[in-house]
Amino acid sequence: MSNSSLKYFDRELSWLCFNARVLQEAADKSTPLNERIKFLGIYSNNQDEFFRVRVASLYRLIELERKNFGKELQSFKSILNDVLAEVRRQQLTFNGIYEELIEDLKQHNIFLINEQQLDKEQGVFVRQYFRDEVRHHLFPIMLKNFTSATYLTDQSIYLATILQRSDKPEKNTYAIIEIPTNVINRFLVLPEKNDKKYIIILDDIIRFCLDEIFTRFKYDGFKAYTFKFNRDAELDIDNDVSKSFVELMAESLEQRKRGSALRFVYDREMPQELLEAVTQKLRFTAKDHLVQGGPYHNFKDYMSFPNIGGPELENKKVKPLPHKDIPDGSSIIRVIRQKDLMLHYPFQNFQYIVDLLREASIDPKVRSIKMTIYRLANPSNIINALINAARNGKRVTVFMELQARFDEEANIYWSERLQEAGVKVLQSIPGLKVHSKLILIKRRENNGYRHYANIGTGNFHEKTARLYIDSSLLTANPQITDEVDKVFDLFEASYRPMRFHNIVVSPFGTRNFFIKLLNIEMRNAKLGKDAWAIIKLNSLSDVTLINKLYAASQVGVKLKLIIRGICKLIPGIPELSENIEVRSIVDKYLEHTRAMIFCNGGDEKFYISSADWMVRNLDNRIEVTVPVFDKEIQKELKEMLNIQLTDNTKARIIDKEMSNRYYHNGKEPVRSQEAIYNYLKNIHLNAK
Repeated sequence: MSNSSLKYFDRELSWLCFNARVLQEAADKSTPLNERIKFLGIYSNNQDEFFRVRVASLYRLIELERKNFGKELQSFKSILNDVLAEVRRQQLTFNGIYEELIEDLKQHNIFLINEQQLDKEQGVFVRQYFRDEVRHHLFPIMLKNFTSATYLTDQSIYLATILQRSDKPEKNTYAIIEIPTNVINRFLVLPEKNDKKYIIILDDIIRFCLDEIFTRFKYDGFKAYTFKFNRDAELDIDNDVSKSFVELMAESLEQRKRGSALRFVYDREMPQELLEAVTQKLRFTAKDHLVQGGPYHNFKDYMSFPNIGGPELENKKVKPLPHKDIPDGSSIIRVIRQKDLMLHYPFQNFQYIVDLLREASIDPKVRSIKMTIYRLANPSNIINALINAARNGKRVTVFMELQARFDEEANIYWSERLQEAGVKVLQSIPGLKVHSKLILIKRRENNGYRHYANIGTGNFHEKTARLYIDSSLLTANPQITDEVDKVFDLFEASYRPMRFHNIVVSPFGTRNFFIKLLNIEMRNAKLGKDAWAIIKLNSLSDVTLINKLYAASQVGVKLKLIIRGICKLIPGIPELSENIEVRSIVDKYLEHTRAMIFCNGGDEKFYISSADWMVRNLDNRIEVTVPVFDKEIQKELKEMLNIQLTDNTKARIIDKEMSNRYYHNGKEPVRSQEAIYNYLKNIHLNAK
């Protein structure tokens, strides 16, 4: 995937390189078997979103350049060809891993079987299950009556079905059946036999019972082949000033259902005549949109693959740790008043945030609660706490981001629920997302008011807080809280630029702020002083900041980067980036924290942020980067980042070749996610 003459990796190929690291987890035999299967599901889900967003963008750019006779047409075409070639290579790897996992399941007496492998007893069981649970969710569409592809969604999988009559063998009828995975589990566990366990996929249950679906007709021959497709997920938001933003978003979401079809993935065994009939109805024309696959698609469902083989097939479940400074049942507000806290999820319990909101909702001295929301769990105790606060007479203001990709409909729903409860709901303007993770509680104290704030790196989402690694700073320091209050003023002041002295707010200078910090390191390096930085991000693609990192490397600044996903920076190029090391960690939790430490001549500067170093985060979103002033938290944050830099089990080296080589240093194994959990556990035990 590499080109030695390049100064920057291509963004799309870098992302595919990240997804290849996810595939590595599926192939890693040290990972429990069911977790490996789930990684295949994660890979598939990632790949679908990549096509719906990034590949769709490439097709739009190519079409735009073609219409305008643009100079970049061949460049975009070349990138698309490289992307599709890499996708095909990874698909071959995926298929090989899947086949290997099926064989590994057999070693545990677990058999994934299809409809042709059912014995008589299993067939009876499956038919009864079909009648009880499946049949009433099936609504076949006869292909000859098919009038609009908008009936089909890119979140679903379908069976293209051939219906045959022995008295008219020359004439086939075609139908499309949606496999209802949104309401029925994709996997059915069959009764155990002779110490062997069996699983059948919903697709094959429907195949087995096709005769019952069309029982009123004279068909006596049936064949079915799966297919799926991806649509362009871009939202085109109208500028009609007579409509509310909610109305405009709702209309855009309807348009998404009619988005351009990008990729049609089908069972390679599908007869050519059926393939042509289906793709013609779906208006697929370009051959490069058609992708041959196996008999099963939508592997994202494998994220919920059932474990019927025992606990050794899964990661050992660990309980979230308590925070050493928050005694059981204590007032979190009182603790924050005394000192700053930092919570690290999922190692520590996200429930502390829910408890903070619950406490504020019934505290008679609390006057108001303000919060930004990007994504939420469903059901959401965050929402319940906010509604309870409004019912208790608190002034509750929520900024709800309606443009959170693929959560738009959910956030419209939550907005309406909050408004019905008396919560003031603010919404953004098209093209500017609010991605910051803020809570601000205003409380009457000592004849005045005091603010309590949460500034975090991750969403207020109870489910992902168990899967994503994030950090939250809880503080009553007015240097921070007064400026968080100004961020909320920003939302109600038509986003008029404001000056901030302690926190850093995009799009008002985040890029320049980090450039200044790197300039300090460069100046110190030239003076022969210690000069270094540790930077942890999800993605690094902003060329201006990458160039500054290159410049810092050239004068001797030692830069250690931990980048989970996209990284356009190429490390290790002589006289350009030889002082830059880049690692990427992919393990059981998704690395999501953004954190930075700068040497600063020995007076180290610490930050956490909601922003990645990407153009969209720096220029087109409201993001907040917050300094960490507390010495104890600084020590904790530095130790955690250093643990990640010593990871020699799940860390990969990002190099010029995009090889995804595992980092090995010949020392005792360190798996940083486990080591950080144990580090925080020891802190808690030592504090007792």
